[in-house]
Amino acid sequence: MTTDSAAAAEHWFLRNGLPYVLRPGTLVRRVWSRSAPALVAFAVVMASSILVVAVTGKHTIDIDGSPTRTEWFVLFVVVLVLPVAAAAGWLTNRIESTGRRRAASTVAVAVAILGALLGGPSALIFVDLAFDAVVIAVILLCTATGLGAILGWAARMTLTNLASIGALMLRALPVMLLTVLVFFNSPVWTMVSTISRARLWLALLFLFTIAAVFLVSNTLSRVRPILEPDAKRPEDANALAGTPFERLPDRPRRVPLSRPERFNVVYVVALSQVVQVLTVAIATGLIFCVFGLILISPELLAAWTGGGPSDGQFLGMTLPVPEALIQITMFLTALTFMYLAARAVSDAEYRGQFLDPLLDGVRQTLVARDRYRTYTARN
Repeated sequence: MTTDSAAAAEHWFLRNGLPYVLRPGTLVRRVWSRSAPALVAFAVVMASSILVVAVTGKHTIDIDGSPTRTEWFVLFVVVLVLPVAAAAGWLTNRIESTGRRRAASTVAVAVAILGALLGGPSALIFVDLAFDAVVIAVILLCTATGLGAILGWAARMTLTNLASIGALMLRALPVMLLTVLVFFNSPVWTMVSTISRARLWLALLFLFTIAAVFLVSNTLSRVRPILEPDAKRPEDANALAGTPFERLPDRPRRVPLSRPERFNVVYVVALSQVVQVLTVAIATGLIFCVFGLILISPELLAAWTGGGPSDGQFLGMTLPVPEALIQITMFLTALTFMYLAARAVSDAEYRGQFLDPLLDGVRQTLVARDRYRTYTARN
């Protein structure tokens, strides 16, 4: 294996979400260039803050129930900034040249600093610069520890399994019909309009934890057999055709995985399922939010909540959406996530469409890991 081949092998493991397979010290190399996609995405967000401050003259987004033309433009920017940032990061990730990725990282940091000087979440420049420094440090740390590679792999798996997500969306229809009863239940609206946002976040965290335990426990039972030394199959080697490991020598039994490697495998499979189920739950919540904006009038909202509609707060922004509607959307999203998590654990069709192909990919990656370990042990 040449130097270029070794670099290709390392890149292959990073793209497949198994950074802890690599030799010690590999993850801390080329951190600046490997961080380019996340840094570019962050730069897009900071550039949007420059635009918002230039248009509104304020560092906070505060839009009441009757937006002006300028405020509608700001809402348009808020809605588009995350998709545009994700697209910019994806395009940056397609850059093969290390030099160009390094240049992209440098330009992205420069734009982020400019965003702190001309925009940012605070009117105090030193606060915005400190915010920039913390975010950039977290991005570099995630890259150096391999967490960024795992999150990137989970995002790519979610995009490549949009068909499975569509099927899972159809499975969410029963709970959507059930939550209609919750949505048109005045005591629930009274509850969500009365409790504080902090208490609601605690309740959502509690529900999310229960559902995540379902998925992780199921993942452990499904992944554990393929981690065993005798779990290799003869046909697994054929899956490596066209990869940097195609011509490397193999061994009949798997090298026992270290504890970080076992954690890595379980984590990527569980994270992929959580992200997929959460994506469907959020989409379902947004459907109810739009449905509420269309159907619920101020008079009906006042009758349900016992008070007049108030502009909602979300992520520090004041939006022309009733606070009660935002709160019940969050609540219904959590309920949908719990239902789909339990369904994913028990649904054989879901396992056949999504989980089994995912485990086959992990099995292939572990065969590549064995060959990589065999090669590095000799060199």
